[in-house]
Amino acid sequence: MRMTLPATLTRLAGAAVLLALSACGGGSSSGNSTAPTPTAKLSEPAQLGALIFSDQSLSASGRQSCASCHNPANAHGPTSDLAAELGGPDGTTPGFRAAPSLRYLDRTPVFAFAKDGTPTGGFDRDGRAQSLAEQGQRPFLAPHEMANASVADVIARLKQTPYAARFRQQFGDTILDQPEQAFSRMTYALQQFQLEDPSFHPYDSKYDLFLAGKVQLADAELRGLALFNNPTKGNCAACHTSARGADGAAPLFTDFTFDNLGVPRNPRLAATADPSYFDLGLCGPDRTDLADRADLCGAFKVPTLRNVATRKVFFHNGAFSNLTDVVRFYVTRDTNPALWYPVNADGSVEKFNDLPPQYRANVNVTEVPYNRQPGMAPALSPAEIDDLVQFLGTLTDGYKH
Repeated sequence: MRMTLPATLTRLAGAAVLLALSACGGGSSSGNSTAPTPTAKLSEPAQLGALIFSDQSLSASGRQSCASCHNPANAHGPTSDLAAELGGPDGTTPGFRAAPSLRYLDRTPVFAFAKDGTPTGGFDRDGRAQSLAEQGQRPFLAPHEMANASVADVIARLKQTPYAARFRQQFGDTILDQPEQAFSRMTYALQQFQLEDPSFHPYDSKYDLFLAGKVQLADAELRGLALFNNPTKGNCAACHTSARGADGAAPLFTDFTFDNLGVPRNPRLAATADPSYFDLGLCGPDRTDLADRADLCGAFKVPTLRNVATRKVFFHNGAFSNLTDVVRFYVTRDTNPALWYPVNADGSVEKFNDLPPQYRANVNVTEVPYNRQPGMAPALSPAEIDDLVQFLGTLTDGYKH
């Protein structure tokens, strides 16, 4: 099972690591997170980043911080079941994409095309940011997120915080009089917090302990793992790598590539009220440098499956609200498309209806489990789907044994 399943790319274990992480990524409706107590184990920039991460006063509404939709108590992901979080000046403006978790991003490579032409890496769901520090700039300014009118407004708010003196001490006495430079230092501090604080990459799930030989998986979880790795069944490991790297590094359950899954249009996403609105991932609307690559339209980045069982909504548009349905969609999308897409008056099914017709040919229909036709048996039975979901539950951080 793959959250986004691209053409297989397996040679990323030694890819260059970008040392940067994000501030926030999405609006919020759930934000009363309290600031963590900065630990002496973190550098001073990282301690400042911890304060910034949970500071609601840095938003136009005064009610939203990075932690509002990247809650540390929920694997640094959203706690609501909204298709996209709410933000804006009064906290009621809907976003356009489901907010992702911020965990396990420290080993993400910069965006590039591999030798075979496969797009790989980058930050945001469309890979447009070359670093997560760069990605972290947008939420402070986006009208549907923290909604500051300008960088100068962000820094004016920063000047009023209890830690403004610490910020000046770290980055220079006049730094807050230079908005662009101060803003850059803010996102740097957020980056350092996420790089240094182990809560962003704890590697303490049941599966991690299983790999370390410290616990055993239950029978259903073992069956699910076998299905996950089986190239003729789930085929999930083709993109969500489950084995340690050649250097012994713990698996991230993503190969950082992109895929077009033909996810159904989600009427719960406010933007879809406009029938002309389409989110095309790599080729726009947020990303603009690949707008002429029609072959990439509809492709989104493969996310890590770590902590996937903590999610309330799934895929870039929040189209699904439970993990079992996600797996069912993967294996029955092509064998029984009427389960997921509108049925026309003539009985035909409007497959891949969240893409304009000219881009529907981009959808992945060749790899297992998508290489089937209506009426064929799905790659997984209902019992096998249950087993696979049981395995995915072993990827949740904080396992106690």
